Amino acid sequence: MITITKLLIDRNRAAKARKARVYPSIKDPGTVQSLSVLPLIDFFTKTPGAKTEPGVSYLVKAGDFTVLLDVGYNAKKEHPSPLLNNMKLFGISIRDIDALFISHHHLDHLGGTAEQRSHTFSLSHGPVDFPPIPVYSPLPLTPSSFNSNPASEVRVSTGPMQLAPGVYGTGSIPRALYIMGYTEEQALAINVEGKGLVLIIGCGHQTVQRVIERAQVLFNLPIYGIIGGLHFPVHGGRIMAGPINLQAIVGSDRMPWNYINEKDVHDAIHAIKESGARLVSLSAHDSSDWAIGQFKDAFGPHYRELFVGETITV
Repeated sequence: MITITKLLIDRNRAAKARKARVYPSIKDPGTVQSLSVLPLIDFFTKTPGAKTEPGVSYLVKAGDFTVLLDVGYNAKKEHPSPLLNNMKLFGISIRDIDALFISHHHLDHLGGTAEQRSHTFSLSHGPVDFPPIPVYSPLPLTPSSFNSNPASEVRVSTGPMQLAPGVYGTGSIPRALYIMGYTEEQALAINVEGKGLVLIIGCGHQTVQRVIERAQVLFNLPIYGIIGGLHFPVHGGRIMAGPINLQAIVGSDRMPWNYINEKDVHDAIHAIKESGARLVSLSAHDSSDWAIGQFKDAFGPHYRELFVGETITV
């Protein structure tokens, strides 16, 4: 009963915050000549030696600017973590990264349960030579003791923020979630010359409809692609407690018995089609095989499967 009461309070708070966040259009966002997204952490892979888990970390190369979106889950508190294992496997150095972009403060994006509780992030549960790069976060955040450079500047990006020419954070969009509570989540918006915006999303708790709406208001540009997590664990989830689909319960601002459902998936597909996106790729870390199948059927040749170690090039 207390949790449901808190959900209602958080839901009201989130609705007020969304209504209050009105931002002017960005007149000259700049462009990048090229864009690639390399999933370093996600649920599926075809690459021998690559580790997978129900978490997210993507290496995003936007022209000459490289940003790491989220740092995975590391549920077993390993060192080296699945993220570091995969970075080494794919020849990626932490020193190659210009910025870290945290989509939201959940365990599967910050590096673990302890990180979520203490509002920190870690790339591994052991010493990491983390460079002094900017860290963009929708809420205050501190590097964990495992990161050797605690002086990295954390920039709280509640509103839209430029990371580099043509590369923006959308600003966070709040939503109340059952059990998980009040959640602020932001996405990357990258303007690829001659194509338009590519939106790269961590979990999609804010809903893809709201991400699209925010991007259209900010940039007045066509949306070319949507890549990442949208949280549709319908007819199965990646984190189960026996027969209970935990991801379905905690991923909605509705009452716990009113799970994320087929209609939610079809409404999102409709919104993406209405946006005119020409490239769609859905993360399996928080979406079921059934949901992925619906997206494949809906977008046909415009759909790209998302696997750890396979680069999506725009």
